[in-house]
Amino acid sequence: MKRRTLLQATPLMLGLPAWAQTAFPNKPIRYIVPVAPGGGSDFVGRTVTERWGQALKQTFVVDNQSGGGGTIAAQTTARAAPDGYTLMQGYVATHGTSPATRKLPYDAIKDFTPVGMIGGTPNVLVVNAALPVNTLKEFVAYLRQNPGKLSYGSAGAGSLTHLTMELFKQQVNSFIVHIPYRGIAPAFTDLIGGQTQAMFPGLAAAVPHIRSGRVRPLAVTGLVRHPQFKDIPTLDESGFKGFEAQQWYGVVGPAGMPAALVKTLNDSLGAVLAMPDLREKLSIEALEPLAMSPEQFAEFIRADIARWTQVAKARGIQLDN
Repeated sequence: MKRRTLLQATPLMLGLPAWAQTAFPNKPIRYIVPVAPGGGSDFVGRTVTERWGQALKQTFVVDNQSGGGGTIAAQTTARAAPDGYTLMQGYVATHGTSPATRKLPYDAIKDFTPVGMIGGTPNVLVVNAALPVNTLKEFVAYLRQNPGKLSYGSAGAGSLTHLTMELFKQQVNSFIVHIPYRGIAPAFTDLIGGQTQAMFPGLAAAVPHIRSGRVRPLAVTGLVRHPQFKDIPTLDESGFKGFEAQQWYGVVGPAGMPAALVKTLNDSLGAVLAMPDLREKLSIEALEPLAMSPEQFAEFIRADIARWTQVAKARGIQLDN
């Protein structure tokens, strides 16, 4: 091009992506949360996007799309334009346990661009308060002394609460009957009532029951003790080296988002996660902020899917059969 023509050329004529034609973001960003309004996941999304919008000087519009265990939200996101104006709060179900246990109408790796991690909360092994065990070691011994006599609840077949206990059973080489429920609340009702004896819920869901004394915590997943419950040991320190499971939340967009755009979003998200008041706010859900680069988050997702796929295959968990 001649200099005069080059100066008059539009970004579109120069072959630049659509988002580069104007400063990003220049309109509200749609933030899809794959659950109904209310509850922990929705709280995380609204809390983060409120501050994220301030950082980017643009509004985030939270769009709750429940149904299908997150498949509706995931499909909507995967089909959107990769221009940064449609993002989704991916989490352990949409990008971890569901891809490991069932056939999905989306590919959790190929159909999305990882933007960044928000944070995670560990799972906690809890037992009915009347069970005659006070430590993880005592619980394992009690399981082996009473094969087939105990049962555990979960939030549903294929859920993180289900797979975490199956991983535990695999490692202790013992049997405990699985009772799936429609959500964590009824599972807790029966655990407290003594119909089941143990469970591996996310820590946030267990907090009120632990503090009331209605269930007894024995250990948390992860490699370090949770700052809110430093008296609860980790499974790792209790002999289950590398035992990992957590309820996590992150941000993904459609596949094909330009690297520069992803960097803008990741940098601003990281700045938000570093805010002390946000950490305090998320502590309501026992959630610890955990900033990651897009590359680190992509590897985290791949590793989580691989972990639960291995467990599902070993335990014969395939929900499409």
